[in-house]
Amino acid sequence: MRREPKTGPRHPLLTIHHDLTMRNTVVSTVKAAARAMGIKVERYTLATSPELRLTRMLARHNVDLVIDVGASTGGYGHSLRMAGYQGRILSFEPLPSAHAALVRRSASHSGWAVAPPMALGAHEGRSRMNVAGNSDSSSLLEMLDSHATAAPDSRYVAAQEVVVARLDQFRHPFIEAAARPFLKVDTQGDEEHVLAGAAGVLPQLCGVQVEMTLEPLYEGQMLWHDLMAMIDASGFQLWSIVPGFFDQHSGRLLQCDGIFFRAVDNG
Repeated sequence: MRREPKTGPRHPLLTIHHDLTMRNTVVSTVKAAARAMGIKVERYTLATSPELRLTRMLARHNVDLVIDVGASTGGYGHSLRMAGYQGRILSFEPLPSAHAALVRRSASHSGWAVAPPMALGAHEGRSRMNVAGNSDSSSLLEMLDSHATAAPDSRYVAAQEVVVARLDQFRHPFIEAAARPFLKVDTQGDEEHVLAGAAGVLPQLCGVQVEMTLEPLYEGQMLWHDLMAMIDASGFQLWSIVPGFFDQHSGRLLQCDGIFFRAVDNG
């Protein structure tokens, strides 16, 4: 009678190698399939996730309030929550439709408040807000052709009158209770005026995140080098750069976020 050869238990190292090979094969297959659909799959690490890096920085500086100016529909606040930030968030958005979506989105997160519909700037009053086709590019400033050419869906489609307030004149329990507030400003070219209207509270901020433009996209906006000099003069140092808006035709980076923290806290 023919006997089958005996097979003993597989060596642990061979098992590990086999499992790693199978996992790598599956990962490569998933990545290839995702790329075919225009989706990039990456490991969720500090190197690949701007939100995770920012959350780590907020924790390092003991931030207990993020003031989210130009919140749109709440994507920034939501990403912070998903990345692990548990402190309070206070969001500002002037456009009614985006504001309504922001209120709905924030309702499922504790410690996330939304101010009444308003824009923030250097002077209190009312102003004309240009509404972009993609909503996120809406601005108090006039859009230049360079922006519309780089992103045709950002062209203005309407205009609405909005309330404008100064941050240092706005009262809210979250601001009054904050010991280590952090200001994020994404207002499509109007960042300079938001910072000017925050002059009275800038000394209390431990950090700021500001959208900076490398090439003029809005009429009369302050470009990145002058904006960085303004922030540096207020006692902050650059900690990180997050790429943002690219020209889809040339690949040129047009906007990025600069993340700054107080120099005295950077030791």
